[in-house]
Amino acid sequence: MTVAHNPKELSRTAAPFRLDRNLLAELAETALTAARRAGASYADIRLGETRRQFIQAKEERLDEFFESVSPGFGLRVLVDGCWGFYGARSLERDALAAAVERAIHNARAVAPIRVAPVRLEETEPHVAEWIMPLGVDPFAVDAPAKVERLVAINAAALAAGADYCVSSFAFATEERLFADSRGSHIFQSRTRTQPSFEVTLIDKASGRFATRESLAPARAAGWDYALSCDLLGEARQAVEDARQKLYAKPVEAGVTDVVIDPTNLWLTIHETVGHSTELDRALGWEANFAGTSFVKPHMLNNLRFGSELMTIKADRSQEGGLASIAFDDDGAPRARAEFEIVSKGVFRNYQMAMGQAHLIGAERSNGCAYADDPTAFPIQRMPNISLAPNPEACKLEELIGGIEKGLYIVGAGSWSIDQQRDNFQFGGQMFYEIRDGELGEPVRDAAYQGRTIPFWNSLDGLGDASTYRLCGTFTCGKAEPMQLAPVSHGAPAARFRGVTVLNTARD
Repeated sequence: MTVAHNPKELSRTAAPFRLDRNLLAELAETALTAARRAGASYADIRLGETRRQFIQAKEERLDEFFESVSPGFGLRVLVDGCWGFYGARSLERDALAAAVERAIHNARAVAPIRVAPVRLEETEPHVAEWIMPLGVDPFAVDAPAKVERLVAINAAALAAGADYCVSSFAFATEERLFADSRGSHIFQSRTRTQPSFEVTLIDKASGRFATRESLAPARAAGWDYALSCDLLGEARQAVEDARQKLYAKPVEAGVTDVVIDPTNLWLTIHETVGHSTELDRALGWEANFAGTSFVKPHMLNNLRFGSELMTIKADRSQEGGLASIAFDDDGAPRARAEFEIVSKGVFRNYQMAMGQAHLIGAERSNGCAYADDPTAFPIQRMPNISLAPNPEACKLEELIGGIEKGLYIVGAGSWSIDQQRDNFQFGGQMFYEIRDGELGEPVRDAAYQGRTIPFWNSLDGLGDASTYRLCGTFTCGKAEPMQLAPVSHGAPAARFRGVTVLNTARD
């Protein structure tokens, strides 16, 4: 049995647990004991709450304010090789008592249609506490201070010439107790922050308009992170960028070379690599929401996913990562979720949750389970997944300098990808011409298109750590009922050859 406790991490200010941990522990043990007595060969439970806050301002006024606290639990039992689950938005004893009976009933109801029994790997129990290091708890900051900051961002954009500006803050804090019948008992707390804005400029003569969204990424962090992003300064720059885009010439469609900034490439990694290497998709378990995957189990250790410059790593310990945490929602330690998905271009690992490993001949999962609410069934979700930077010195200027004619792409925009995570199209915030190795003027109405394997094999230039940036999303959707997962993706700047570029106003 292990005990995880890092005094260095806890030495920084952290959001205190709001919930009574002794009560949670007592409720968990009562439910697990009852589940074992009722015939469960294995049981686990997640108890806790999620706090959320969203604030949005348009121009000079508050437009939306939303805050919620969602307590609850989710009990999972394994009976005769079948999962049974029951969750409720309650932390009352009576609700827990009823949950055991319902979860056992649900497991037995599945038995007549069971194709194969669920097989769980043996796991070591963990008794641990992990509270994410945090600067300023965003929920301890008065709402008027947040609204004032948003209005100031909008004012900076309007003063710089924007016709409209909408800005927002989103915050979330999760408190969880995970306990299982093998003896694990894990308290965890983490907080995330997402600052955002969008400026709009209109050419009143033609009726055309241009927008530019903030490039500030969501992070596992507090209110101090939101302040550190210099959103006022970025809003002013965004107005200038939108003005240039508004009057820019249309992009020339065709096949060309591109350098993609990490503020754009993170989303391409997410859609083409992150989702395609989820084992539940490859097995056909996740087919209804955004499809399955072209990456089949027989391709493991065989598929040339990309060029030798491509190494994609999973890492739950990455500082500021939205999926960084000490244990996943199966109780697996984050050390398991530190592995290479693609190593020097070769596909090496799927992401897995508990009970899947034996299906591809592996010994155990690699710590990729997450439930977006205590009342939700944990499913396989991405840990932080990032493209490793070039270990050799390579600046952005060198990547651009290697292109005679092409584009430099900044910021995530629209996106589309097929049900197999293969054919894709991605927009962006800004597209700049590259001519004779020099960065030129912006162009408008651009997007790039391709197929996953040819695209990643066209990677022929990779920036070093100086070009690396960690980006990500609060809201990766999956499953039905849909669950939203936070995940970060880091990347350096990268150069790709022979990429199809579209003129979205014409094509």
